[in-house]
Amino acid sequence: MRALAIIDGEHYAPVVRDALAALPYDFVAAWVAGGTEKLVGGEDYGVPVVSGLEAAIAEREPELVVDLSDEPVLGPRERFRIASRVLASGVPYAGPDFRFDPPELAPFPLPSLAVIGTGKRVGKTAVTGHLARLLARDRDLVVVAMGRGGPPEPELADVRPTVERLLELSRDGRHAASDYLETAALAGVVTVGCRRAGGGFAGASGESNVLQGAALAAEREPDLVLFDGSGAAIPPVDVDARVLVTSSAQPVEVVTGYLNAYRILISDLVVVTGVASAPLLEAIAEVKGVPVVAVELRPRPVEPVAGRRVAYFSTAPAAVHEKLAAHLAERHGAEVTHVSGNLARREALRAELERVDADVYLVEIKAAAIDVVAETALERGRELVFADNELVGGNLDEQVLELVKEPVTQ
Repeated sequence: MRALAIIDGEHYAPVVRDALAALPYDFVAAWVAGGTEKLVGGEDYGVPVVSGLEAAIAEREPELVVDLSDEPVLGPRERFRIASRVLASGVPYAGPDFRFDPPELAPFPLPSLAVIGTGKRVGKTAVTGHLARLLARDRDLVVVAMGRGGPPEPELADVRPTVERLLELSRDGRHAASDYLETAALAGVVTVGCRRAGGGFAGASGESNVLQGAALAAEREPDLVLFDGSGAAIPPVDVDARVLVTSSAQPVEVVTGYLNAYRILISDLVVVTGVASAPLLEAIAEVKGVPVVAVELRPRPVEPVAGRRVAYFSTAPAAVHEKLAAHLAERHGAEVTHVSGNLARREALRAELERVDADVYLVEIKAAAIDVVAETALERGRELVFADNELVGGNLDEQVLELVKEPVTQ
Protein backbone atom coordinates (compact mmCIF):
# COMPACT_ATOMS: atom_id res chain seq x y z
CA MET A 1 0.00 0.00 0.00
CA ARG A 2 1.31 3.41 -1.00
CA ALA A 3 1.55 5.64 2.06
CA LEU A 4 2.59 9.15 3.04
CA ALA A 5 4.24 9.51 6.44
CA ILE A 6 3.73 12.39 8.87
CA ILE A 7 6.83 12.79 11.01
CA ASP A 8 8.31 15.38 13.37
CA GLY A 9 11.64 16.79 14.45
CA GLU A 10 11.26 15.52 18.01
CA HIS A 11 12.41 12.07 16.80
CA TYR A 12 15.97 11.33 15.69
CA ALA A 13 16.08 10.73 11.96
CA PRO A 14 17.58 7.21 12.25
CA VAL A 15 14.68 6.15 14.47
CA VAL A 16 12.15 7.43 11.94
CA ARG A 17 14.05 5.93 9.00
CA ASP A 18 14.10 2.49 10.63
CA ALA A 19 10.40 2.72 11.51
CA LEU A 20 9.47 3.60 7.94
CA ALA A 21 11.49 0.64 6.69
CA ALA A 22 9.89 -1.74 9.20
CA LEU A 23 6.25 -0.77 8.63
CA PRO A 24 4.32 -2.74 5.98
CA TYR A 25 3.80 0.18 3.61
CA ASP A 26 5.43 1.59 0.51
CA PHE A 27 6.19 5.09 1.76
CA VAL A 28 6.29 7.50 -1.16
CA ALA A 29 7.15 10.61 0.90
CA ALA A 30 7.24 12.13 4.37
CA TRP A 31 5.84 15.44 5.59
CA VAL A 32 7.45 17.05 8.64
CA ALA A 33 4.70 18.45 10.88
CA GLY A 34 7.12 20.49 13.02
CA GLY A 35 9.56 20.21 15.89
CA THR A 36 13.29 20.86 15.89
CA GLU A 37 14.79 19.30 19.04
CA LYS A 38 16.30 16.22 17.32
CA LEU A 39 17.22 17.91 14.03
CA VAL A 40 20.95 18.32 13.38
CA GLY A 41 20.79 19.11 9.67
CA GLY A 42 20.93 16.94 6.59
CA GLU A 43 18.48 14.36 7.96
CA ASP A 44 17.97 11.26 5.84
CA TYR A 45 14.61 9.56 6.29
CA GLY A 46 15.01 7.15 3.40
CA VAL A 47 12.12 8.76 1.52
CA PRO A 48 11.60 12.17 -0.10
CA VAL A 49 10.53 14.97 2.26
CA VAL A 50 7.69 17.18 0.99
CA SER A 51 6.76 20.69 2.05
CA GLY A 52 2.97 20.63 1.76
CA LEU A 53 0.55 18.00 3.03
CA GLU A 54 -2.34 18.47 0.60
CA ALA A 55 -0.01 19.03 -2.36
CA ALA A 56 1.88 15.85 -1.53
CA ILE A 57 -1.35 13.85 -1.33
CA ALA A 58 -2.41 15.19 -4.73
CA GLU A 59 0.97 14.58 -6.36
CA ARG A 60 2.05 11.30 -4.74
CA GLU A 61 -1.44 9.72 -4.60
CA PRO A 62 -0.99 7.71 -1.38
CA GLU A 63 -3.65 5.22 -0.36
CA LEU A 64 -3.06 6.01 3.32
CA VAL A 65 -1.50 8.74 5.46
CA VAL A 66 0.39 7.27 8.42
CA ASP A 67 1.06 9.56 11.37
CA LEU A 68 4.33 8.81 13.19
CA SER A 69 4.45 12.15 15.00
CA ASP A 70 3.65 12.65 18.67
CA GLU A 71 3.32 15.21 21.43
CA PRO A 72 4.30 18.01 21.70
CA VAL A 73 4.28 18.68 17.95
CA LEU A 74 0.82 17.27 17.35
CA GLY A 75 -1.48 17.05 20.36
CA PRO A 76 -5.12 15.92 20.24
CA ARG A 77 -6.44 19.23 18.89
CA GLU A 78 -3.77 19.46 16.20
CA ARG A 79 -4.17 15.83 15.21
CA PHE A 80 -7.90 16.20 14.64
CA ARG A 81 -7.15 19.19 12.43
CA ILE A 82 -4.61 17.13 10.46
CA ALA A 83 -7.11 14.27 10.27
CA SER A 84 -9.70 16.67 8.85
CA ARG A 85 -7.29 17.90 6.19
CA VAL A 86 -6.33 14.38 5.18
CA LEU A 87 -9.92 13.13 5.04
CA ALA A 88 -10.95 16.18 3.00
CA SER A 89 -8.34 15.04 0.48
CA GLY A 90 -10.15 11.71 0.28
CA VAL A 91 -7.48 9.57 1.98
CA PRO A 92 -7.64 7.50 5.21
CA TYR A 93 -5.58 8.74 8.16
CA ALA A 94 -4.01 6.28 10.62
CA GLY A 95 -1.59 6.13 13.52
CA PRO A 96 -0.30 3.56 16.02
CA ASP A 97 -3.71 3.03 17.67
CA PHE A 98 -6.24 4.86 15.50
CA ARG A 99 -7.61 5.11 11.98
CA PHE A 100 -10.11 7.48 10.34
CA ASP A 101 -11.61 6.87 6.92
CA PRO A 102 -13.37 9.49 4.80
CA PRO A 103 -17.07 8.74 4.35
CA GLU A 104 -17.78 6.92 1.10
CA LEU A 105 -19.66 9.23 -1.26
CA ALA A 106 -21.48 7.68 -4.20
CA PRO A 107 -21.63 9.52 -7.54
CA PHE A 108 -24.94 11.17 -8.39
CA PRO A 109 -26.03 11.97 -11.96
CA LEU A 110 -28.07 15.14 -11.36
CA PRO A 111 -27.32 18.65 -10.08
CA SER A 112 -27.24 18.40 -6.31
CA LEU A 113 -26.78 20.35 -3.09
CA ALA A 114 -26.49 19.02 0.46
CA VAL A 115 -27.27 20.64 3.80
CA ILE A 116 -25.24 19.12 6.64
CA GLY A 117 -24.75 20.02 10.31
CA THR A 118 -22.20 20.08 13.11
CA GLY A 119 -24.68 18.35 15.41
CA LYS A 120 -28.33 18.00 16.39
CA ARG A 121 -30.58 21.01 17.06
CA VAL A 122 -28.45 23.48 15.11
CA GLY A 123 -31.29 24.55 12.79
CA LYS A 124 -30.33 22.36 9.83
CA THR A 125 -33.88 21.30 8.93
CA ALA A 126 -35.05 24.92 9.06
CA VAL A 127 -32.29 25.86 6.63
CA THR A 128 -33.22 22.93 4.38
CA GLY A 129 -36.85 24.02 4.34
CA HIS A 130 -35.89 27.60 3.53
CA LEU A 131 -33.60 26.53 0.70
CA ALA A 132 -36.23 24.14 -0.65
CA ARG A 133 -38.76 26.98 -0.93
CA LEU A 134 -36.16 29.29 -2.47
CA LEU A 135 -34.90 26.84 -5.06
CA ALA A 136 -38.34 25.44 -5.94
CA ARG A 137 -39.49 28.84 -7.14
CA ASP A 138 -38.05 28.26 -10.61
CA ARG A 139 -36.79 24.68 -10.48
CA ASP A 140 -38.25 21.22 -10.32
CA LEU A 141 -36.84 20.22 -6.93
CA VAL A 142 -36.79 17.02 -4.90
CA VAL A 143 -35.52 16.84 -1.31
CA VAL A 144 -33.95 13.62 0.00
CA ALA A 145 -33.98 13.69 3.80
CA MET A 146 -32.28 11.21 6.12
CA GLY A 147 -33.26 10.79 9.76
CA ARG A 148 -32.98 8.54 12.78
CA GLY A 149 -36.72 7.90 12.60
CA GLY A 150 -37.10 7.55 8.84
CA PRO A 151 -39.02 4.80 7.01
CA PRO A 152 -37.61 1.28 6.46
CA GLU A 153 -37.83 1.81 2.70
CA PRO A 154 -37.39 5.22 1.04
CA GLU A 155 -40.78 6.87 1.00
CA LEU A 156 -42.03 9.54 -1.37
CA ALA A 157 -44.06 12.42 0.08
CA ASP A 158 -45.43 14.31 -2.93
CA VAL A 159 -48.44 15.79 -1.10
CA ARG A 160 -48.30 17.98 2.00
CA PRO A 161 -49.04 15.67 4.95
CA THR A 162 -51.97 16.88 7.06
CA VAL A 163 -52.32 16.64 10.82
CA GLU A 164 -54.71 13.74 10.29
CA ARG A 165 -52.17 11.90 8.13
CA LEU A 166 -49.39 12.44 10.66
CA LEU A 167 -51.61 11.19 13.47
CA GLU A 168 -52.37 8.11 11.38
CA LEU A 169 -48.66 7.44 10.91
CA SER A 170 -48.00 7.94 14.61
CA ARG A 171 -50.74 5.52 15.61
CA ASP A 172 -49.21 2.95 13.25
CA GLY A 173 -45.98 3.16 15.25
CA ARG A 174 -44.16 5.45 12.81
CA HIS A 175 -42.11 8.52 13.70
CA ALA A 176 -44.59 11.09 12.41
CA ALA A 177 -42.28 14.06 13.01
CA SER A 178 -39.38 12.77 10.90
CA ASP A 179 -37.46 15.47 9.04
CA TYR A 180 -38.81 14.47 5.63
CA LEU A 181 -42.39 14.88 6.84
CA GLU A 182 -41.53 18.26 8.38
CA THR A 183 -39.99 19.45 5.10
CA ALA A 184 -42.88 18.11 3.01
CA ALA A 185 -45.46 19.73 5.29
CA LEU A 186 -43.80 23.11 5.70
CA ALA A 187 -41.94 23.62 2.41
CA GLY A 188 -44.54 21.95 0.22
CA VAL A 189 -41.95 20.23 -1.99
CA VAL A 190 -41.60 16.62 -3.11
CA THR A 191 -39.57 14.87 -0.43
CA VAL A 192 -38.05 11.39 -0.17
CA GLY A 193 -37.78 10.10 3.38
CA CYS A 194 -34.82 7.90 4.33
CA ARG A 195 -33.36 6.50 7.53
CA ARG A 196 -29.94 6.08 9.04
CA ALA A 197 -28.51 4.50 12.18
CA GLY A 198 -25.30 5.51 13.88
CA GLY A 199 -22.85 8.24 13.02
CA GLY A 200 -19.06 8.31 12.81
CA PHE A 201 -16.67 11.11 13.68
CA ALA A 202 -16.53 12.23 10.05
CA GLY A 203 -20.25 11.81 9.36
CA ALA A 204 -20.58 8.30 7.93
CA SER A 205 -23.67 6.34 8.98
CA GLY A 206 -23.55 2.83 10.35
CA GLU A 207 -26.44 1.92 8.06
CA SER A 208 -28.75 3.90 5.81
CA ASN A 209 -31.04 3.62 2.81
CA VAL A 210 -30.13 7.06 1.44
CA LEU A 211 -28.63 5.71 -1.78
CA GLN A 212 -31.93 3.99 -2.56
CA GLY A 213 -33.67 7.28 -1.77
CA ALA A 214 -31.29 9.12 -4.08
CA ALA A 215 -32.15 6.67 -6.87
CA LEU A 216 -35.86 7.25 -6.25
CA ALA A 217 -35.33 11.00 -6.52
CA ALA A 218 -33.27 10.62 -9.70
CA GLU A 219 -36.08 8.64 -11.35
CA ARG A 220 -38.20 11.82 -11.31
CA GLU A 221 -35.47 13.65 -13.30
CA PRO A 222 -35.76 16.95 -11.39
CA ASP A 223 -33.63 20.01 -12.09
CA LEU A 224 -32.05 19.76 -8.65
CA VAL A 225 -31.91 17.33 -5.73
CA LEU A 226 -31.41 18.78 -2.25
CA PHE A 227 -29.98 16.29 0.25
CA ASP A 228 -30.72 16.92 3.92
CA GLY A 229 -28.29 15.41 6.44
CA SER A 230 -29.19 14.11 9.88
CA GLY A 231 -27.55 15.61 12.95
CA ALA A 232 -23.84 15.47 12.13
CA ALA A 233 -24.29 12.57 9.69
CA ILE A 234 -23.55 13.39 6.05
CA PRO A 235 -25.62 12.07 3.12
CA PRO A 236 -23.39 9.46 1.41
CA VAL A 237 -23.59 11.22 -1.94
CA ASP A 238 -20.96 13.14 -3.89
CA VAL A 239 -22.89 16.38 -4.36
CA ASP A 240 -21.98 19.50 -6.31
CA ALA A 241 -21.95 21.75 -3.24
CA ARG A 242 -22.58 21.66 0.50
CA VAL A 243 -24.02 24.08 3.03
CA LEU A 244 -22.88 23.45 6.61
CA VAL A 245 -25.21 24.58 9.40
CA THR A 246 -23.92 25.21 12.89
CA SER A 247 -25.19 27.06 15.95
CA SER A 248 -23.73 29.84 18.03
CA ALA A 249 -24.97 27.84 21.03
CA GLN A 250 -22.31 25.22 20.36
CA PRO A 251 -18.85 25.85 21.85
CA VAL A 252 -16.41 27.26 19.31
CA GLU A 253 -14.03 24.37 19.94
CA VAL A 254 -16.79 21.94 18.92
CA VAL A 255 -17.87 23.86 15.81
CA THR A 256 -14.35 24.02 14.40
CA GLY A 257 -12.58 21.23 16.28
CA TYR A 258 -12.53 17.43 16.20
CA LEU A 259 -13.76 16.33 12.75
CA ASN A 260 -16.14 19.25 12.39
CA ALA A 261 -13.11 20.85 10.77
CA TYR A 262 -13.52 18.19 8.07
CA ARG A 263 -17.15 19.26 7.61
CA ILE A 264 -16.02 22.87 7.16
CA LEU A 265 -13.34 21.83 4.66
CA ILE A 266 -15.79 19.95 2.42
CA SER A 267 -18.42 22.73 2.54
CA ASP A 268 -18.90 25.76 0.30
CA LEU A 269 -20.93 27.88 2.71
CA VAL A 270 -21.39 27.95 6.50
CA VAL A 271 -24.67 29.08 8.06
CA VAL A 272 -24.57 30.07 11.73
CA THR A 273 -27.91 30.10 13.52
CA GLY A 274 -27.76 32.76 16.22
CA VAL A 275 -25.19 35.48 16.73
CA ALA A 276 -21.91 34.71 14.97
CA SER A 277 -19.32 35.97 17.45
CA ALA A 278 -15.92 37.25 16.39
CA PRO A 279 -14.14 34.25 17.98
CA LEU A 280 -16.41 31.85 16.07
CA LEU A 281 -15.85 33.63 12.75
CA GLU A 282 -12.09 33.68 13.34
CA ALA A 283 -12.04 29.98 14.20
CA ILE A 284 -13.96 29.07 11.04
CA ALA A 285 -11.64 31.21 8.91
CA GLU A 286 -8.65 29.45 10.48
CA VAL A 287 -9.97 26.17 9.09
CA LYS A 288 -11.05 27.48 5.67
CA GLY A 289 -11.77 30.78 3.99
CA VAL A 290 -15.43 29.93 3.37
CA PRO A 291 -18.37 32.39 3.24
CA VAL A 292 -20.30 32.55 6.53
CA VAL A 293 -23.89 33.76 6.90
CA ALA A 294 -25.54 34.33 10.30
CA VAL A 295 -29.31 33.99 10.64
CA GLU A 296 -31.82 34.03 13.49
CA LEU A 297 -34.63 31.48 13.75
CA ARG A 298 -38.10 32.84 14.48
CA PRO A 299 -41.35 30.82 14.73
CA ARG A 300 -43.82 31.38 11.91
CA PRO A 301 -47.30 29.87 12.30
CA VAL A 302 -48.52 28.37 9.02
CA GLU A 303 -52.05 29.54 9.88
CA PRO A 304 -53.17 32.85 11.45
CA VAL A 305 -53.06 32.97 15.26
CA ALA A 306 -53.74 36.68 15.76
CA GLY A 307 -55.89 37.38 18.80
CA ARG A 308 -55.73 33.74 19.90
CA ARG A 309 -54.44 32.33 23.21
CA VAL A 310 -51.43 30.31 22.06
CA ALA A 311 -49.15 27.73 23.67
CA TYR A 312 -45.95 27.26 21.67
CA PHE A 313 -44.13 23.91 21.73
CA SER A 314 -40.55 23.70 20.47
CA THR A 315 -37.09 22.31 21.10
CA ALA A 316 -35.69 25.77 21.83
CA PRO A 317 -33.64 26.31 25.02
CA ALA A 318 -35.25 28.21 27.89
CA ALA A 319 -32.89 31.17 27.39
CA VAL A 320 -34.72 32.22 24.20
CA HIS A 321 -38.33 31.47 25.24
CA GLU A 322 -39.08 35.06 26.17
CA LYS A 323 -37.73 36.29 22.84
CA LEU A 324 -39.81 33.74 20.92
CA ALA A 325 -42.97 34.70 22.80
CA ALA A 326 -42.36 38.38 22.09
CA HIS A 327 -41.90 37.63 18.38
CA LEU A 328 -45.15 35.66 18.20
CA ALA A 329 -46.97 38.51 19.90
CA GLU A 330 -45.45 41.37 17.92
CA ARG A 331 -45.23 39.76 14.47
CA HIS A 332 -48.21 37.40 14.53
CA GLY A 333 -50.54 38.98 17.08
CA ALA A 334 -50.69 35.93 19.35
CA GLU A 335 -51.50 36.06 23.05
CA VAL A 336 -48.80 33.67 24.19
CA THR A 337 -49.75 31.87 27.39
CA HIS A 338 -46.96 29.30 27.42
CA VAL A 339 -43.66 28.45 25.70
CA SER A 340 -42.21 24.95 25.94
CA GLY A 341 -38.83 23.62 24.92
CA ASN A 342 -39.64 20.04 25.89
CA LEU A 343 -40.63 18.44 22.59
CA ALA A 344 -37.65 16.10 22.88
CA ARG A 345 -38.45 15.20 26.53
CA ARG A 346 -41.75 13.34 26.57
CA GLU A 347 -42.18 12.93 30.34
CA ALA A 348 -41.55 16.62 31.01
CA LEU A 349 -43.77 17.52 28.06
CA ARG A 350 -46.70 15.46 29.33
CA ALA A 351 -46.38 16.97 32.81
CA GLU A 352 -46.23 20.42 31.30
CA LEU A 353 -49.32 19.86 29.16
CA GLU A 354 -51.35 19.25 32.31
CA ARG A 355 -50.85 22.93 33.19
CA VAL A 356 -51.25 24.46 29.73
CA ASP A 357 -54.22 26.76 29.20
CA ALA A 358 -54.54 27.86 25.57
CA ASP A 359 -56.91 27.76 22.61
CA VAL A 360 -54.23 26.99 20.04
CA TYR A 361 -51.33 24.58 20.33
CA LEU A 362 -48.59 25.91 18.04
CA VAL A 363 -45.99 23.21 17.49
CA GLU A 364 -42.77 22.53 15.61
CA ILE A 365 -42.90 19.23 13.71
CA LYS A 366 -40.21 17.58 15.79
CA ALA A 367 -39.80 14.78 18.34
CA ALA A 368 -43.09 14.37 20.27
CA ALA A 369 -45.05 16.94 18.27
CA ILE A 370 -47.55 14.43 16.91
CA ASP A 371 -47.73 11.52 19.36
CA VAL A 372 -47.99 13.80 22.40
CA VAL A 373 -48.94 17.40 21.53
CA ALA A 374 -51.25 16.70 18.59
CA GLU A 375 -52.95 13.85 20.40
CA THR A 376 -53.50 16.04 23.48
CA ALA A 377 -54.88 18.87 21.35
CA LEU A 378 -57.34 16.46 19.74
CA GLU A 379 -58.43 15.05 23.10
CA ARG A 380 -59.06 18.53 24.50
CA GLY A 381 -60.69 19.95 21.41
CA ARG A 382 -57.92 22.49 20.90
CA GLU A 383 -56.73 23.73 17.51
CA LEU A 384 -53.29 22.49 16.39
CA VAL A 385 -51.20 24.74 14.17
CA PHE A 386 -47.77 23.87 12.80
CA ALA A 387 -44.90 26.30 13.31
CA ASP A 388 -42.18 26.77 10.72
CA ASN A 389 -38.82 28.34 11.59
CA GLU A 390 -38.30 31.52 9.61
CA LEU A 391 -34.72 32.56 8.86
CA VAL A 392 -34.10 36.23 9.61
CA GLY A 393 -31.05 38.25 8.57
CA GLY A 394 -28.01 37.58 6.42
CA ASN A 395 -27.70 37.17 2.66
CA LEU A 396 -28.27 33.42 2.59
CA ASP A 397 -30.42 33.42 -0.55
CA GLU A 398 -27.79 35.32 -2.53
CA GLN A 399 -25.00 33.00 -1.38
CA VAL A 400 -26.94 29.82 -2.18
CA LEU A 401 -28.00 31.00 -5.62
CA GLU A 402 -24.32 31.54 -6.37
CA LEU A 403 -23.73 27.86 -5.60
CA VAL A 404 -26.64 26.54 -7.67
CA LYS A 405 -26.44 27.61 -11.28
CA GLU A 406 -28.08 24.81 -13.28
CA PRO A 407 -30.74 25.77 -15.84
CA VAL A 408 -34.13 26.58 -14.37
CA THR A 409 -37.45 25.11 -15.42
CA GLN A 410 -39.08 27.05 -18.26
